[in-house]
Amino acid sequence: MFIKVASGAVLGVDGYIVDVEVDISNGLPAFDIVGLPDSAVKESRERVRAAIRNEDYAFPVKRITVNLAPADIRKSGPAFDLPIAVGILICTGVLKPNAAEGAFFAGELSLDGAVRPVNGILPMAIAAKAQGLRTIYVPAENAQEASLVGDVAVHPIESLVALVEHFSTKPVTALDVDITELFRANDDTYSVDFADVAGQVLVKRALEVAAAGYHNALMIGPPGAGKTMLARRMPTILPDLSLEESMEITKIYSIAGLLTQKSLLMTQRPFRTPHHTASYVSLAGGGRIPMPGEMSFAHNGVLFLDELPEFEKKALETMRQPLEDGHITVTRIGGVCTYPSVFLLLATMNPCPCGYMGSERCNCSEREISRYLDKISGPLLDRIDIQVEATPVAYDELSARQRAAEDSATIKQRVENAHARQQKRFTNEPIHFNAKMPASLIEKHCTMGKAAQDMLKMVFDSMQLSARAYHKILKIARSIADLADSVDITEAHVAEAISYRGLDRKYW
Repeated sequence: MFIKVASGAVLGVDGYIVDVEVDISNGLPAFDIVGLPDSAVKESRERVRAAIRNEDYAFPVKRITVNLAPADIRKSGPAFDLPIAVGILICTGVLKPNAAEGAFFAGELSLDGAVRPVNGILPMAIAAKAQGLRTIYVPAENAQEASLVGDVAVHPIESLVALVEHFSTKPVTALDVDITELFRANDDTYSVDFADVAGQVLVKRALEVAAAGYHNALMIGPPGAGKTMLARRMPTILPDLSLEESMEITKIYSIAGLLTQKSLLMTQRPFRTPHHTASYVSLAGGGRIPMPGEMSFAHNGVLFLDELPEFEKKALETMRQPLEDGHITVTRIGGVCTYPSVFLLLATMNPCPCGYMGSERCNCSEREISRYLDKISGPLLDRIDIQVEATPVAYDELSARQRAAEDSATIKQRVENAHARQQKRFTNEPIHFNAKMPASLIEKHCTMGKAAQDMLKMVFDSMQLSARAYHKILKIARSIADLADSVDITEAHVAEAISYRGLDRKYW
């Protein structure tokens, strides 16, 4: 007998339908799985056999062939256990043939028949819905996650016997999750605030501009200046996520198995802080079976690299293409995957190895300083829009911080107003922020008067800026103008934008 059961797998961040074709025929007893399965899929034979027997169902002593179609894509993971078991139970008469009609199955089986959760259920459920499959059977722990797609009946399955009883005497009630209400119910409060930071008014302003236009930023200064403290407060002033952005992030975290029952939907912008010993694979993604890396986990959020020169140069250079294109393509023996990586790069570093360059405490030689700074290449630095210096905080600023500090809510309001202008500006464009404008849109939206043009020309020639740096200045000036609710870019906006590229000349 032959039966086809719909299941799914993940390629990159998108799910696709896998037809689990089960054929049971007379012949020498055998159980073969074909269709480019990896070791985890091949081991399904033993899990399925033990689960069926331990649930007191007869396992056929015949020739069993399972094909995973399409057969030209390598399959991985244990999610095919449940659909394989369903196919066998239909062929043996335990389940009726119509049990698999218009339905999607995914889940891992334990040896006693319990159904265990698997990664990537959300993109699989999205693919099932797109394929017209409106009934989904998944592990109970994955059911709420699958329900996020909406307009499908998601049945949480605890065990193989519970699935069999669902089609006979004890139907399993489908879950109903209102994703819009779940998104609105998010508690977006933070335990940190910009009001906690004393002094550093210029750096705060630079981060406000970075948040307004989603510009990459680098803070350079001695230890104890508050660089890390400021960076960790960056999410508190970023615009709130839209539902579409939230689903994009949730898909990535679903694939990696980072979702929990308490956080099924990513409703806050990610803030990822990899250690400086992180390899280029952990940043970009990859592995024998490609998986997302830190640049993808930071999608629509912030990737914070503390002590930037301490990272491997190969790891840093890996970021160059994703910073420009907003995605990263990983080619491995397990396949070619493209992951989204639209993130705000926020980095900190010292001006020299000891961190105290320019003071009596610094004992670094020019060669040591040069070697330290050379770890960051010119092309990578060109992709960092804002480069700002964090100076030591004076005593008077520390003692008066309660009177002078501006809180995150006030800054965020200005950022959101600037963001709203950008959303209106880019209504018919595939971008959302000023930092992502291509050259054609820069010419269209970054209009300025003659005085501003003359200033920019003078600085461009004197600082010997690259074409990319020129465009960065224009985009930063556009964000500054948006914060000021100005239609055109003025000379003051250009001057402030240029000040954020001053470290180009000073240190490099």
